[in-house]
Amino acid sequence: MSNSYGKLFRITTFGESHGKGVGVVIDGCPAGLEISREEIQLALNRRKPGQSNLTTPRQEADQVEILSGIFEGKTLGTPIALVVYNQDAESKDYSHIQNAFRPSHADYTYTAKYGHRDHRGGGRSSARETLARVAAGAIAAKLLERQHVKIATYVSQVGKIQVRKPYQQLDFSKIESNAVRCPDGKTASRMIRLIEETRDKHDSIGGVVSCVIQGVPAGWGEPVFDKLHAELGKAMLSINAVKGFDYGSGFDSLGMTGSQHNDIFFQDSSGNIQTKTNYSGGIQGGISNGQDIYFRVAFKPVATILQTQNSIDAQGNEIQLEGKGRHDPCVLPRAVPIVEAMAALVLADFMLRAQVSKL
Repeated sequence: MSNSYGKLFRITTFGESHGKGVGVVIDGCPAGLEISREEIQLALNRRKPGQSNLTTPRQEADQVEILSGIFEGKTLGTPIALVVYNQDAESKDYSHIQNAFRPSHADYTYTAKYGHRDHRGGGRSSARETLARVAAGAIAAKLLERQHVKIATYVSQVGKIQVRKPYQQLDFSKIESNAVRCPDGKTASRMIRLIEETRDKHDSIGGVVSCVIQGVPAGWGEPVFDKLHAELGKAMLSINAVKGFDYGSGFDSLGMTGSQHNDIFFQDSSGNIQTKTNYSGGIQGGISNGQDIYFRVAFKPVATILQTQNSIDAQGNEIQLEGKGRHDPCVLPRAVPIVEAMAALVLADFMLRAQVSKL
């Protein structure tokens, strides 16, 4: 189903941006996992709007309610239902686009597919849907802790400003030390200035979120259609505003030869199989090899800008649109926990699949 993801650890999200609320049903989570409402809330707080002057001023506390599947701080093995009720939806901000097709939005495609759409904040196409993924991702991440899997996600590029250091030289504990969620302080300051300048011009800007996953053992993934990197790519490309995904050396490998790019195996002093380099990004043949998994996710500039643009309405008439409402000048800071959550959901599913395959 188009609203569900995963095979053994499976989520189904529901709700619209300006509807009653947004939520998720998680099926397949094992019983006995200790998880509190506060831990889920902490993840949502990193995604919620209004957390800094770099994000939309919409004020949503995004307080999660657990409807089922968790009792006395532990999962029951039954479906887990979580919901967040919308509090600060100002639907009147979207009355002027009821019959209009905003440039680079899903207005036209949703109308073409369904013949009817919720124009308030984009309805189901709104990035507000991703709070359901973040809530589910908090539970997936807790499950992965059992395997000592750690996920670090950060903003590595805004516009043309990039973090030049390799991830091995970054202190991931500093990711939350600034509003843009970049662990390189000097680069973060430049990124923040660029976002503020772009916002003041009533425009938007994109960039890159990087993710590093450590502790995944060799053997997670499938060899053909459900390759680990393919599922990570699918998960990331399902996030609003994502335009690209690459893992390991990615497109940077195009200027290398095979002899330069091959990861040479060796056995360390503890008898573990390692590779001298990691251009493969921790995945070979669609299956994890025990090395760090790392990838990049490219986000486009936010489509809604507070400038006048030409477009057409549902009748084909030429119109002029001016963005209204409350929008992010750059999605990257709030996209960090979303990318992290989707990575956790993919890995939790493959962790369970790996356990089943060895029965």
